[in-house]
Order: sequence, then structure tokens, then C-alpha cells
Amino acid sequence: PPAALALLCSSVAAVVVWKWLGKKQIQKKMEEARRTRDEGVKKMAKAVQQFREQVPSVQRDAILSLPLLELTGRLREGSLSPKTVLYTYLEKALEVTQQTNCLRHFIPECEEQLQEIQQQREKGLLYGIPVSIKDHIGHKGHLSTCGLVQCLGTPVQEDSVLVKVLKRQGAIPFAMTNVPQSLFNYDCSNPIFGQTLNPFNHQKSPGGSSGGEGALIAGGGSILGIGSDIGGSIRLPSSFCGLCGLKPTAERLRGGPVCLLNMDVCSRPTPVPCALGPMARDVDSLALCMKALLCQEMFQLDPTVPPIPFDEEVYSSSAPLRVGYYDTDGYFPLPPCMRRAVREAGGALQAAGHQLVPFSPPRIPYVMTELFLKTFFADGGRAWLDVFTGDIVDPSLKPQVNCCKIPRLGKKLLALILKPLVTIPPPLKALATISTCRSVKEMWNHHHQIQVYRIEFIARWRELQLDVVLCPVLGPAFTTGYPGKLLTAISSTMLYNVLNFPAGVVPVSTVTEADEEELKLYHGCCDDPWDRTLKEAVAGAVGLPVAVQCVALPWREELCLRLMKEVETLSREK
Repeated sequence: PPAALALLCSSVAAVVVWKWLGKKQIQKKMEEARRTRDEGVKKMAKAVQQFREQVPSVQRDAILSLPLLELTGRLREGSLSPKTVLYTYLEKALEVTQQTNCLRHFIPECEEQLQEIQQQREKGLLYGIPVSIKDHIGHKGHLSTCGLVQCLGTPVQEDSVLVKVLKRQGAIPFAMTNVPQSLFNYDCSNPIFGQTLNPFNHQKSPGGSSGGEGALIAGGGSILGIGSDIGGSIRLPSSFCGLCGLKPTAERLRGGPVCLLNMDVCSRPTPVPCALGPMARDVDSLALCMKALLCQEMFQLDPTVPPIPFDEEVYSSSAPLRVGYYDTDGYFPLPPCMRRAVREAGGALQAAGHQLVPFSPPRIPYVMTELFLKTFFADGGRAWLDVFTGDIVDPSLKPQVNCCKIPRLGKKLLALILKPLVTIPPPLKALATISTCRSVKEMWNHHHQIQVYRIEFIARWRELQLDVVLCPVLGPAFTTGYPGKLLTAISSTMLYNVLNFPAGVVPVSTVTEADEEELKLYHGCCDDPWDRTLKEAVAGAVGLPVAVQCVALPWREELCLRLMKEVETLSREK
């Protein structure tokens, strides 16, 4: 009847108008956030200009070239002033973010912190050092957005524990860096603040989710940064950008409050915990940062952090190490240059007197599918999809979002079809056969299986009497947009999140013309679409950094850093 038809048409029109108004509201919020960011950049540029006019004789390049240990020494002895160092790095950060879009926001209170540290009776280990922090690490008066429109409303009410400790040690947090939307991506793009670029090649990604940190430090705009890691989010940007980065045992450091809506992947309590850790240009900088953070202030502010100070004796030891090594985990074959890096680093370690032992991590396909992915998609991805309610999904996340939107029945049918097939590529099988936890009992069993695997892994480690492990990390830097197409390529880093082992990345080489030629012959696991996509992602990387990964048992961060330092020293000598 005409009346019913008119009612239907008006209802459809109302829904269309309602959705249009909703999108307009989202666009308005994003534009306001970008405008606030741009105004902050202009104010900081003005402050830097005023400083340059007042002190025109500053030798900027000389200051920027100083390693962290030398810079701290110069600041403590008084031959450099904290103000000079701060404004030098602010000026450089302005240049780097103009080229790479790595900053989400400057922290104007850095000038207040500058005054406060000069009144402290004792100079902390990081006295006068400008430090950048990842977007979701809470700083009083600033947003922790996680790249989500829902998080644009309310500023953080107090500094996170980690920021408080940094300030107590004399550091000056001066910038918050960009992240991918929801942090669940190893590219670095979100609809609010846009795509961050790799400073060495603007066609390439800086990695993620600590990609803003990676780009800023690699570009020279920060000397020390704090990131977080739940699948490789410190180690992948370090690999892509040629930095040193450490993912500690998750409970060794605490950050305090993150995204206020508890919607990012680092906020939820899971059996695969999120770890906070440092990123810098060299291993000694990471060690100094850990030494500064593992102090009484940290242990008092958060009693759940074990009161274990940094063990300088272990880090500085010269005793030979028994090093397990492998150049592939047998799940997602990495490009030839990354495997070459492990072999060369292993050879250098052996020549230096360390003992190398072949090591094979057990059951990686099982770990990737049944332990890691199931942890985050135990509910079929519904909680993660809720993050995007009233938001615009970033293009780099659409493959994962669309996968989660497949109805449960569709996923079951796909799993039934693909599970029996032996020749199906691991990435497709992984995504197709992710099972959900349908009851509390199943969830407890899932947690138990993770513990069982950790026990199995440690038993194999102990059986070989290993001190540490040398292994590959994903790289070199992907072309922007490709990380979202290859979620399962992160098996090399993901493993040590499931195990909750400390793991660090150190650059050892660069991509050569010979590597690029060898890449043309790369077939991966099955020469399937995933292998071909990886080949496309890393092509055109001549001159970009190549890194390796170093691993130790839980709570042995100092031993992990010791191996990283050995590898760094040997690669620099070469």
C-alpha cells in the first residue's frame, strides 16, 4: 500500500541521514584533533625560533651526533645545558615530523620539566635527556588516542608510572608519537593523524605499532624513546628503521594507564601480555634506560613490579656465551637478506670465541594459530570490532576487520574445507582455522596450553644449555600498506610475546644489490599469494637496514642486552 511504501522510504531516508550526520561528527572530531596538533607544532616552532635568536652559536649537529652515554656525561658535568639540548632536539624533531609525520603531539610542559630538573638536588641517570613516548603511554593533560576517535575526548588525569620515573631520573618527555589505529598493526597509519613514513625511504613503512618512535629516532629527532610490544611493536620498527629496541619481560616495567576506554590491544588482560621498552640508536642507550627505570621509584610506585635492579655485572661481562641460533622458524620464510644477517652475525660471534648451537623453536604453526591469534580473537574478534564503532576504519586494517566480520558459520565452513588440506599455505590456514573460546572452561584451557608450551620451550633451551638465542626478525622495511596484508608474517617476533621472553633487535647490515637479485628467486613456503606479497612488500630496499633478534630467558634482560652489545660491536668492526 502507498502508506506502507512511504513509511519504508522515509525510514530508509532517516537511516541514511543519521549515518551521514554520524560521519560528519566523526570528521569534525578528527579535524579538531589535527588542528590542535598543528597549533602545537606552530607554538613549538615559535619557541625554538626564539631560542635560536637568543643563542645563535649552538652547534646543533655536534649535539645531535653525541651518543646517549656521552650526552649524559656532558649534561652532568655542565659543559652542555639541558635547555640547549632540549631545544636542539625540538628543532630536529620539527624537521623530522615535517618529512615523516611521526609526531602526534608535542608536550609543551617539557619547558616546565626543564625548570624542575634544575631544582632537583640529585641529578638522575637521565638528567636533561629529551625523551619521546608512544601515543598511548599516559602523560598528564594529554590524550592517549590509540588512533581512535573514541579516545579523543578526555585527557589523561595523571602521569603514568613510567613517565613519573622518567621525570624523577631527570628526563624531559617532549613529544608523543604516532601509532596505527587500535595499535593492532605493524604499519603506522590511522584516520586521524595519517600515515607515518620511514625516514630512509618515504615509500616504506617505519613499522608498528611504535612506528612514530621508530621514524623520529631514526630521523635524529629523538635520542631515546619508549614503545610497547605485544607482537613485535618495538622490534619491528627497530628492524625497519635500523634502531636498537628491547622488549623486556612484560612485568619488568610498568607504564600505568593507557587509552582511557581500555580499547587498545595493550589494555586488555591476556595471557600474552604487552611489554614496555626502550628504543634508541645503540645498545648502551637501552642499557642506561633500563638501569634508570629499574629504580626504587618504579618499585614504590607500582608494587607489582619485582624489585630487581639492573645487573650491570651481567651486562658488562666478557665471558663466552653459548648461543642457540636459527635463521628460519619454518613458518613464514623471511627474505634472503634477513637470513644472511643471522648467518653473518653467528659467524662473527663464533670467531670471537662464543659457542654456537643449532636450535629449532618447536611447533611454530601451532603457536601462531592456536596460541597467539586465538588469544586476540578468542571471541571471534567481536571485542576488537567494537573498537571501531562510531569510527572510520583505516585502510591498512580493512583486511583484518573484514576477516573478523565473516559470520561464525562462514568461518566454520572455511575451516572444515581448509583444515584437512596439507598444501594450504600456513597464513591462509591460520586465518581460516582460528577457533574461538566458546566457554570459560575453554578459555582456561587456552591459558593452560600457553603455559604448557612455555614449559616445553624452556625444557628444550635447558637441554641445550643455552645462555641466549640469535634468530631472525622480519624485515627489511615494507612498502606502506603491505603490513596489513601480511599479519601472519610476524611469527619471528610473536613467538617471544607468547613466551614472555626478553627479546631485542640490533641492526647489523644493509640490503645489498646482491640481496635484491636473490630476492627475485625467492619462493617462500609455497610460492603462493602470501609469498609473492612479501616479495612485493620488501622489494626496492637497497641500502635499508637489516637486523637480527637476540633473546634470553625471562627476567634476564641484561643477558639479552649483553648479546645485543656483542653483535653490535662485531658488526661495527666488520
